[in-house]
Amino acid sequence: MKIGELSRRSGVGIDAIRFYEREALLPPAARRESGYRDYRADDLDRLHFIRRAKALGFNLGEIRELMSLSRRTDGDMAAVRAAAAEKLADVEAKMAELARIRDALAGLVEACPGHGPLAHCPIVGALAGDTA
Repeated sequence: MKIGELSRRSGVGIDAIRFYEREALLPPAARRESGYRDYRADDLDRLHFIRRAKALGFNLGEIRELMSLSRRTDGDMAAVRAAAAEKLADVEAKMAELARIRDALAGLVEACPGHGPLAHCPIVGALAGDTA
């Protein structure tokens, strides 16, 4: 299939497909006599894998590793589980950090009356490093 059809069927933009090919997440496509790239059904499967992995927060290096692990016929799932568990720990750490930020902002918004001189604004004071 041509790159346009692969793009439509996978939901991945043409530029992204070319990028994944340059990054070796997709093998180089065969070329037709006309010079057009000719993609196979397994390229579509790879793009679906990449999209799902990206949706779960995996970066390209992690996706490359997951793809490599998934192609091994002699291995077991322990390495894939470990990679997913590591990503889960990263996500949980980010969520904890975001909760801390949310709580700090909520406290500042609650402390600010929303009127009066800026010199007495607890938000500006906190950002400036004043103890409020």
